[in-house]
Amino acid sequence: MSAVDVALSPVQDESVRSTRHIYGPLALCTNESIVIYITVAGSVIPMRVLESDSIGEVKLKIQTSKGFVVKMQKLIFGGRELARNESLVKDYGVSNGNVLHLVLKISDLLVITVRTTCGKEFEFPVDRHQDIGYLKRTILKKGKDFGEELKVHELFCNGEKLEDKKLIDDVTADAVIHLLVQKFAKVRAKHVERDVQFLEPIVVNPNIELPSNIWDMISSVCDGLTKGNRPIRSSEGSGGTYFMQDGSGNKYVAVFKPVDEEPLAVNNPQGLPLSTNGEGLKRGTRVGEGAFREVAAFLLDHPRKRGHRSLSNGEIGFSGVPPTAMVQCLHNGFHHHNGFEWSSEYIKFGSLQLFMKNEGNCEDRGPGEFPVEEVHKITVFDIRTANADRHAGNILVSREGEKGRIVLTPIDHGYCLPENFEDCTFDWLYWPQARQPYSPETIEYIKSLDAEQDINLLKFYGLDLSVECARTLRISTMLLKKGVERGLTPFDIGSIMCRETLNNESVIEEIVRTAQDSMLPGMTEAAFLETVSTLMDIKLEKLKI
Repeated sequence: MSAVDVALSPVQDESVRSTRHIYGPLALCTNESIVIYITVAGSVIPMRVLESDSIGEVKLKIQTSKGFVVKMQKLIFGGRELARNESLVKDYGVSNGNVLHLVLKISDLLVITVRTTCGKEFEFPVDRHQDIGYLKRTILKKGKDFGEELKVHELFCNGEKLEDKKLIDDVTADAVIHLLVQKFAKVRAKHVERDVQFLEPIVVNPNIELPSNIWDMISSVCDGLTKGNRPIRSSEGSGGTYFMQDGSGNKYVAVFKPVDEEPLAVNNPQGLPLSTNGEGLKRGTRVGEGAFREVAAFLLDHPRKRGHRSLSNGEIGFSGVPPTAMVQCLHNGFHHHNGFEWSSEYIKFGSLQLFMKNEGNCEDRGPGEFPVEEVHKITVFDIRTANADRHAGNILVSREGEKGRIVLTPIDHGYCLPENFEDCTFDWLYWPQARQPYSPETIEYIKSLDAEQDINLLKFYGLDLSVECARTLRISTMLLKKGVERGLTPFDIGSIMCRETLNNESVIEEIVRTAQDSMLPGMTEAAFLETVSTLMDIKLEKLKI
């Protein structure tokens, strides 16, 4: 898979080293007790844990001492995310005096519609865990951005006055908040020299015709930049993520992820160390390739009825991956490494994805209310692409139609199509829907999948998969198709792909390793895959219904 070159070099954190001496007395280790150091937001926190503690227990200690909710935490050590909560500290090689980096997952965004007494409507994307007072401050700030001062008097919903301490999450997502204002007070306009900025798609093949919804998204973002609506960087998450506004500045229309701000990359804004060998947070991924994988995910999500995605077909695919494209963008609002002097020559490359209005994500509620077919469409995508980062937080929840049917939207696919299966993790594996059989319609879709056509499609769009990533796509597609032929459920198939524990390889890893051990000199890729197919058949026959 092609990647934008990212300068990588080891970095030593003097502040962390000196901090170990400050807390010297804590470093006395007895039995299994060790002291580790948690870095977050520029500070270093010493913490005593046991080597036999699970990662989940460490996160709980962080929540107890610092208030960061467990589900919002992401711990990184040695350039790898400690993603399996049930695995032990010692399983990840964490020992006395080691430094773990703590980053927080992207906040749950809720789009609030506010209607003023004079009939104007505005949309405000806000953190659902904040209170109404926070919403009022957001409205005031936005009012100034519009060149107007919007003076908030009171907020009402369904006739009820909203108190400042009431949580936004307690207000239903589809409700309209009525805003009683004192007035719209015009302020004197000042001439401001606009920043140099532009955004345009990256098209490597002249025969490619981008679909209209992607052009509309790009046009809306360009309009927002032209009118001075700056990219808004999330303060959370492990990489640089920017919410791009439309021309009015009332709503977000897209999410931009620059390749040089990915986790462990040179311009990462969250303070993570640089990768010393180019490997990403997940095994089998490379720093600087996340944006390309985001685009590949959209291209591989074929529409249900039209088969493989055509050049101009931009409709939402079977699994609901939002429209995504590679773009280049210039703006001084993006993050640059300390000491870097921004200039009009510095252009960011990354993925631009349509912003999906939602009520939060799957971490906010029990999975029991999700429709089976909505969960199954996610499972199909994750198994097929060997997704190494499917947690409940990157599945958005929204409603459609008069009856408010729940729709799930998968996002954050920077770790799909890895070079190996080591870090495959699926949160849905433990949801009740995963044990239900696929419907005839879903089985028909799965049977239509063709890994070779997919590889050629990605190459046509300039995403030339490496030999290892192409092999992963071929094997995972093979597993999915063979599994449904035998009547296996998503749980059955997903369990073959995911490890039960950190240090015990999964069934699919065992199959691949056995096939590799049997390879003879000069053996072709086709012959290797045939061996994998034979070994897979043997394993699957034991699970056949």
